[in-house]
Amino acid sequence: MGNIAAIFWKEMRSYFGSPIAYVVATGFLLMMGYLFQNEIVEFRAKCLNYTFQHQEHGVDPPNVNEDVVFHFFLSQCLVWLVVTPMLTMRLFAEEKGSGTIELLMTSPLTTWQVVLGKFAACLGLYVIIELLLLSLIIVVSFYGDLNWARVLSACAAILLLGGSFISVGILASSLTDKQIVAVVIAFVLLLLLFVVRYSPELIGREWATVLFYLSLIDHTRDMARGVVDSSDVIFFLTFTFFFLFLTHAALESRRWRR
Repeated sequence: MGNIAAIFWKEMRSYFGSPIAYVVATGFLLMMGYLFQNEIVEFRAKCLNYTFQHQEHGVDPPNVNEDVVFHFFLSQCLVWLVVTPMLTMRLFAEEKGSGTIELLMTSPLTTWQVVLGKFAACLGLYVIIELLLLSLIIVVSFYGDLNWARVLSACAAILLLGGSFISVGILASSLTDKQIVAVVIAFVLLLLLFVVRYSPELIGREWATVLFYLSLIDHTRDMARGVVDSSDVIFFLTFTFFFLFLTHAALESRRWRR
């Protein structure tokens, strides 16, 4: 654990010692703030348009948990899809580009310790940004009746999704010494995993169930609505471990080649 912690703090110092953490965090928070404002404006319009006639016809009144909180967390998925590759691009690609990967691979550290330390650092930065973003939800709680169990479930979904995104990004970074290439690889892989459920007809209906299960957005959507299913949690954890294992294998192959 001491070696993993050493890698963790090294990466955290690298993040906050350069503009990347501040630029990415600021860009993400501004984008989410804009989307959140739109959700609030739309919710307010729904409340103003809801009349006694709607109630008599059995139309449910606007619900802050469904109309604001749910869409707020779901919209994060798409923004993180773009932002996460920027957080992970440097983790191994920078080491390769500068030549320090050789020192890292020949040090007493095991490959797993290096991978887990870098993963934990990136996830730590991800959590810090998310905590800053949650201030918007706290503001909403002063004006609406929030279902906090549902909010916590959505937070867990975003955290698990973040681990999955970061594991893909780390794999992409381990495959190249160019940070821009790492961003592109990670973005394409994540995009494919997001849209895979929309193209079952391309490979036949018998694979449709598999495609639906592999879709990250489907597993996130249920938890964002407060439905915590153990199968969703297991999926995210397995997904994360699988891509971390691929990263480990990619680094080990480099070590054995030398």
